[in-house]
Amino acid sequence: MSYDVVIRGGTVFDGTGSAPYTADIGIRDGRIEAIGSIDTKGEREIDASNYIVTPGFIDIHTHYDGQVTWENRLAPSSGHGVTTVLMGNCGVGFAPCRPNQRDMLVKLMEGVEDIPEVVMVDGLPWNWESFPDYLNALEDRALDIDVATQVPHSALRIFVMGERAARKEAPTAEDLAQMRSLVTEAIAEGAFGVTTSRNMMHRTKAGELAPSLYSETDELKALMDGLVDADAGVFQLIPAPDGDAESEFSLVRQVAEHGRRPISFTLLDVPNQPGRGWRAVLEGLEAARADGLKIRGQVAPRPVGMFFGLDLSLHPFTAHPSYKEIAALPLEERVRIMRDPEFRAKLLSETPEDSNPVTLNLINAFRATQEWDKTPNYEPTREDRIESRATAAGQSVEEYAYDLLLKDDGKRLFYLPAANYTEGNLNAVREMLGHPDTVMALADGGAHYGLICDASFPTYFLQRWVRDAKEEERIPLADAIAELTSRPADTVGFTDRGRIAPGMKADLNIIDFDALSLHVPTVNYDLPAGGKRMNQLADGYVATLVSGEITYWHGEQTGALPGRLVRRGNEAIA
Repeated sequence: MSYDVVIRGGTVFDGTGSAPYTADIGIRDGRIEAIGSIDTKGEREIDASNYIVTPGFIDIHTHYDGQVTWENRLAPSSGHGVTTVLMGNCGVGFAPCRPNQRDMLVKLMEGVEDIPEVVMVDGLPWNWESFPDYLNALEDRALDIDVATQVPHSALRIFVMGERAARKEAPTAEDLAQMRSLVTEAIAEGAFGVTTSRNMMHRTKAGELAPSLYSETDELKALMDGLVDADAGVFQLIPAPDGDAESEFSLVRQVAEHGRRPISFTLLDVPNQPGRGWRAVLEGLEAARADGLKIRGQVAPRPVGMFFGLDLSLHPFTAHPSYKEIAALPLEERVRIMRDPEFRAKLLSETPEDSNPVTLNLINAFRATQEWDKTPNYEPTREDRIESRATAAGQSVEEYAYDLLLKDDGKRLFYLPAANYTEGNLNAVREMLGHPDTVMALADGGAHYGLICDASFPTYFLQRWVRDAKEEERIPLADAIAELTSRPADTVGFTDRGRIAPGMKADLNIIDFDALSLHVPTVNYDLPAGGKRMNQLADGYVATLVSGEITYWHGEQTGALPGRLVRRGNEAIA
């Protein structure tokens, strides 16, 4: 019997961290059937003799909860070797949801994850109410990659408490019992965990806090109890980045000790945590592991960066009254108006006004951005900052920024390393990445359409920390592949992917490692209702296979849509 696909002579990195070897891989019915020297021909033959072959990458921190319902391709992630994503992170999502609560979830997602309200109103089919309904709706979707889900706390809180969820009102015992039961139900139906957020930046566009921010420890423990009752699932959370790191980790540990289910959480190097908080957290992780607790920190491989520009969600004049009057106009028209000297003088005389303090803080942070042209630069120097260049030019930051924004007909991008760059280098990132209790994550695909474009993490990780790294900081390629495959799979409980072995799902990448490179993000108006989003392309991916079907060939979509919903405990038929 022939194989559906045979990949010939590639250098195989099996995802376990073991040394690579040269082999053929035979694929039949979506599974890896044989590895070694294969004489039998395949219906499709791929010569991989000059390339590396890896498991498909697994991204455990995404927000495709909406996008998966209105389109078939989960870009940007699917263009970077990712074959499985886990969504529903940070406590936000669209299920469960009663019809009269839809607007609350839309406004929350708009503020927390920078997805325009008009995009969700036009794109979401809302053919669900309960979380099992949502899973059933996703099961009908044909996609370019596989998706898995988690139960978002804010949606759950709104579903149970209604309007009380968005106020400083404690849940009743009955509320907590219902949340616990709904978590158990969702896990039984195939969700991989429950998620929450304690990040004070997580607000609606108007500045109202996400409902999960009103939760006390007893409510978090009730969510954990839902996992305990189901005897499955992972608890994901984002701690308060402006809080004391040791206190926040103490809370994480309390929840872990309460239910003894695995926990994963966001771990960042942020400037306002005293005593180099991330290092204290690493020490806490080691102590927790010694005590038998399964806690893993999710670490980004570069600065968690934000982009600014006239064609994006934010720029230094977003909240200026004169700009607000023209904000809805097409870019070309805005640029024409802004080039008028009288308009320029009027706008520069104003101060920003917004009800959301986060928006105002981000606008003020623009002075620390770096101008991007044709080459990505994720490690800017202080001299690269707009404020430094404005001083050298003898102008105010506002005057200097105004003129820069109009370059490229208003399409020029500006990059802010907002976290993981407190000392102007990536030393902290490297130390966190190399820790046994962390996993690379936080790419946030499907969110922050006009602010963040980090779904390219896998490509950057291989390029920056393996191929191009200095010898003393280089991560061995076999370990790096494990960090993208088996380690995230083990973190959340995927059992049939993340490794190259007979019987495993045939999710694979064929990569020209030497050719890996990232493009500067572009802005495309291809969301529902004409909404915009950033996309970042990459070179070097020869082929990506999902369930044995080639979905991308030399960076181009093939039209194949083998991706499906993955239900926990039922991965084998994904």
